Amino acid sequence: MKSTKQSVDKPLYGFIIALAAGGIVILASASMALGEQDFGHAGYYVLRQIVFGGLLGLIGFFAAQYIPYRWWRRAALPLLVATFILMALVFIPEFGFSSGGATRWLRFGFFSFQPAEVMKLVFVMYLASWLDARRKEVSSVAYGTLPFVIMLGVLSIFLIMQPDIGTLGIIVVSSGLLYYLGGGRISQMATLSALGVALLFLLIQLAPYRSHRLQVFLNPGLDPQGIGYQINQAFIAIGSGGITGRGFGLGVQKYNYLPEPMGDSIFAIFAEETGFIGACILMFLFLAFIWRGFIIAKRAPDVFGKLLAAGIVVSIATQAYINMAAISGLLPLTGVPLPLVSYGSTSLAITLVSTGILLNISKYGSIPARSSY
Repeated sequence: MKSTKQSVDKPLYGFIIALAAGGIVILASASMALGEQDFGHAGYYVLRQIVFGGLLGLIGFFAAQYIPYRWWRRAALPLLVATFILMALVFIPEFGFSSGGATRWLRFGFFSFQPAEVMKLVFVMYLASWLDARRKEVSSVAYGTLPFVIMLGVLSIFLIMQPDIGTLGIIVVSSGLLYYLGGGRISQMATLSALGVALLFLLIQLAPYRSHRLQVFLNPGLDPQGIGYQINQAFIAIGSGGITGRGFGLGVQKYNYLPEPMGDSIFAIFAEETGFIGACILMFLFLAFIWRGFIIAKRAPDVFGKLLAAGIVVSIATQAYINMAAISGLLPLTGVPLPLVSYGSTSLAITLVSTGILLNISKYGSIPARSSY
């Protein structure tokens, strides 16, 4: 095997473009009712997504393909510190603002963004760099497990205060896998998993709405006009789609029936309009992205590249799985958006930058050496 700079992974490139372009089309339909209702323009939200998320994200997407991925190793710590500062600013009224009971956003003039979305990528970068530098110490409790738990603990405090438990779960899952890939032992992972379950149980006890979500997950028929309303309306949307769907743009549930039709419920709206076939196509594109992403991680020429690629793939895959599984009743509802599809400019831009970095790593992959005759 040899490592050589080559062109980006074309299959992965195609899957990313298909997901991003398809996401805009899906959002255009899912958001039309709310756009008309809130602003008198059916295309308001999708146009905003294109301008503030799509255009900025595409600039980052193309730029990241030409920035050697090893540069992010040096930039990881400064970026982590800067992102923590931004996450702290959301609690200062002059900069941050709340929506739906959560304090997660910063506003600068007409522009707003969510620092926690940036942290999903930055923490993966830093953790990949940290694990690469401590390869021989990762299996140590004092120099590996304890610092790792402290880092996650500090980040958890910020996210719990917002609160943003969905983002916390994604970061915990992706970080745990990276720690294992970086040299963590099975016994360490078992201990960390136990701590995670204990934290989850505590968080459920501290907030009644989380307990309600768990109750509805265990008994979907519980209070269908109250705490079980969203999941029951999602079931109606998915079920009414049948095999081929009602037709694009012809869904009914987005018209003030299913909450968050362009957010965490967007997969149900898409399934209603395109049916089982459309839902399978979307899931196939995510699975294909994951497949190519792990191949790139395996072929990366150094440990940092392998961990960075794996972390990006796992983070996006975890978000996609949690979103689609939760709105289908396979997990409790979490509020996690569907990457490249749900409304959210920061999420779209950061996901595009992440995939651009992944494509850059693919340029340096190890390929079989050709025999000369």
